[in-house]
Amino acid sequence: MSLPHAILTALLERPSSGLELTRRFDRSIGYFWSATHQQIYRELGRLEADGAIRALAAEQPARGQKKRYEVLPAGRAELARWTAASQDPKPHRDVLLLRLRAAAVVGTAGVEADLRRHLDLHRRQLAEYEEIERRDFPPGRDSAQDRIQHLVLRAGIDLETFWTKWLTHALEELAALP
Repeated sequence: MSLPHAILTALLERPSSGLELTRRFDRSIGYFWSATHQQIYRELGRLEADGAIRALAAEQPARGQKKRYEVLPAGRAELARWTAASQDPKPHRDVLLLRLRAAAVVGTAGVEADLRRHLDLHRRQLAEYEEIERRDFPPGRDSAQDRIQHLVLRAGIDLETFWTKWLTHALEELAALP
């Protein structure tokens, strides 16, 4: 249910074409809510059919021109309703943790290399988030929107920091095993 809400959020931030939305998902929203280009285009069609968004009139009609969408009052109301609703956290599922648990009973062959690979991936993601923080949230950017968006980014930074610390510890534990 959250993909339409992610799209409504992005369109309220800035009316966009489907292509622009997919690029924005790849650069921002996609860090915490991923969607394929097909899913985004399919959802745009549903949102338009439901009266939540509409295609803006083109400034100059042209064949093959990208449709740009904006959120209608019904879409804004739905997003506000969804934002205010209570939702329980989803149980955490992580295949790496399951594989590590299995390694406790069948042996750790191959696990160390994958833990190192994961550590490298999390370090790179952390560096990317920290660069986004330096670039997009310098001191003094403290509007309500900036502060809330920064909170979302901080969640990503804190999660990646957790994983880099935990993976480093896990590798140390594996190295200390007899």
